[in-house]
This record gives sequence, C-alpha cells and structure tokens, in this order.
Amino acid sequence: MKDLLSSEAIGLPIGSLDAYIHKVNHIPMLTLEEEQELARRWCQDNDLSAARRLIMSHLRYVVKVARSYNGYGLALSDIIQEGNIGLMKAVKRFDPTKGVRLVTFAVHWIKAEIHEFILRNWRMVKVATTKAQRKLFFNIRNCRKTLNWLTSTEIKNIAEKLDVREKDVRDMEERMNGYDESFSAPDLDDDATGSSGRAFSPADYLTAPEASDPAVYYERSQESSDKTSSLESAMGQLDARSSDILQRRWLSANKVTLHELAAEYEVSAERIRQLEKNAMRKVKKIMEGELVSA
Repeated sequence: MKDLLSSEAIGLPIGSLDAYIHKVNHIPMLTLEEEQELARRWCQDNDLSAARRLIMSHLRYVVKVARSYNGYGLALSDIIQEGNIGLMKAVKRFDPTKGVRLVTFAVHWIKAEIHEFILRNWRMVKVATTKAQRKLFFNIRNCRKTLNWLTSTEIKNIAEKLDVREKDVRDMEERMNGYDESFSAPDLDDDATGSSGRAFSPADYLTAPEASDPAVYYERSQESSDKTSSLESAMGQLDARSSDILQRRWLSANKVTLHELAAEYEVSAERIRQLEKNAMRKVKKIMEGELVSA
C-alpha cells in the first residue's frame, strides 16, 4: 500500500519540504459524504484510487501532527514520512460503518508511527521501553516550563498528572538529559608535546580481565568443557539408583532431600547418604583418571 504515496503516483514535489507542505495544504478536504463513499469503495471493492484520495486529503493533518514533534532533534521531513505510514495503516483498517471520521480514527496510528520512529532514532540506546516509560518520555517535554532541570514541585505535579511515581519522573528526566558516549575513546593529540594519548572511555573499565588474553580464555573454556564431558561419562558408569540420587541431589534445579529419596526407595535416610557418598567418590575417581589421561 506504500506505493499509493510514491511521488510518481501522487505528483508531490521531491526535495523541498516547503513545497511539499504547500502542495498538501491545497489538496481539497473531503465532506462526510465523500469520505464515506470513498471508504466504502476501498473496503468493499478494494478500489485503490479511492484509498489514494482518502490518504491525500489527510496529508495536511499528518503535517500538523508532525510539527508538534519538531523538538526532538529529528528532521521534520522524516517525521512526516513516518506519520504518512501511520495514515496509510489507518486507511487500511478504517471501517466507515462505525460512524467515526477518518481523521479521528487515524490520529492514533499517525502518532504511534511517529513515536516509534522517535524512540528508534533519538538515541543509540532506547530511553523508553515500557509503556509507562514511553508515556513519561512524550509528556515530560510538554509539562516542563523551561529547559532547566525540573524542580521538586514540577516533578510532583507531573507525577500526579500522569499517575506515576515521582521516582519514575526523575529517572526519565535523567535519561532524557543524558547523552551517548563512545564505548572506545578516540586517540587524542597533545598540542604541547605532539604525543598521542587516549581519552578515558567505558572500554577501559568494562573489559573482562580473563578475556584479555585469547589463549587464556580458550584454555579455561576448554577446561570447563572437558570437565563437563568427564562428569557425563562418569555419571554414565554408575548404577541407575546411584546416578538418580546424585542427579536429583546435586544436578537438578529442584533438589530433593535425603528423606524424600529414602521414602521413594523405601530405605533409611542414612542409607541414601551412604549411596550418595559412594557415588560421589566413584565419580571423582573416574573423572580424575580421564582428565589425567587426556
């Protein structure tokens, strides 16, 4: 359906945002009767020309909505484009029998696409992932009176207005006022000496010490793999009862007690303890022999 809004299909100007806005503002708006008729033709007969007219007559409204998101540091043309995608989704799902105007129905889809675009592109790391965080992200900017940090009173008022905790408002404000930082710092030139150095960066303190040497990392990984294989081999050489006791006592997520196993095998808890001790001694002996031979 995106082809309905291609520049070739609808004859809108390319490369000039002002020319585009001027053009869409002069596209005639539809009356209720015209909108209902076009919507019926699209829903019942899959008439693409009717869908195109529905879309084009509402492009000016997308521009109006997009302008309200002009303070996020993103190109208005990109925001409008995302809003147009939301408009097309709305037209695709519009039901003229519900007695609602398309513009009322489409506003949700237009804003939803714009919100997703802003959250994807505003920062490298998403600042809002949950529904509550998204709500805060798009409302804090509208509630604050200045560009400064929020005061305690403003935080309290916003929390009450949006029905969230004051802590959530503070957390979101910190996220919004943060900035992206390179994981690896670039080299810096010392103008005084001409020597080159490195700026401090997360890479300097987030590295894993054991992974600094690939040979050491591989050796430890291989050692762990060998121990796992030896344990599996040793467990396979136990009798069924001893293997079951060790498995359920030490290797299972839901460990059982000596008394539970004693009741199941109809022996005393002390006997289960002896079987467990003997099985562990045998497994240790087998593993030591395999690791030495390896």
